[in-house]
Amino acid sequence: MQKLDHVIDRASQLLMVFSGILILLMGWDVTLGVTMRYAFRAPEPYTYELSAILLLFCGVLAVAGVERLDRHVRNDLISSRFPEGMRIILLNVIFPFLALLFVAVLTWKSVGNASYALQIGQVSQSPWAVPLAPIKFIIPLGYILLCLVLIAKFYQGLALLKGGKDKNQIE
Repeated sequence: MQKLDHVIDRASQLLMVFSGILILLMGWDVTLGVTMRYAFRAPEPYTYELSAILLLFCGVLAVAGVERLDRHVRNDLISSRFPEGMRIILLNVIFPFLALLFVAVLTWKSVGNASYALQIGQVSQSPWAVPLAPIKFIIPLGYILLCLVLIAKFYQGLALLKGGKDKNQIE
């Protein structure tokens, strides 16, 4: 289990770094598009679509790493109303389990959507006509890694309940 945990941790870290590089590329792309449009009066039609694709990759590929580091947005409106023991159960067992169910459905539906795009040869509606199937297959890839992270968090939460250890001692 520790080897799998290490692999998941490493993959999520690498994808977060890759997402950061994609953000830099997106900034360069937008700068190029604005420069071409306003400085040279020759708008580049592909910069908007490329930025949208890179933004999708950034969001989907970085979400597992963000969840792994517990740096996501958390609304404590519900959990703050419970006593400490129940709060630990909510945040470390119930919420990861519910998130896993939600992300599993997203993964399942996104695989179907990507498969359909591949089957019909779907392309974007821009003059560039980018094949959308490879882009759509990135979505379930990122969600599968997120599912693995949530499974690991769920088991860590169960171990926390069983052993009564501090969360940092489990990791």
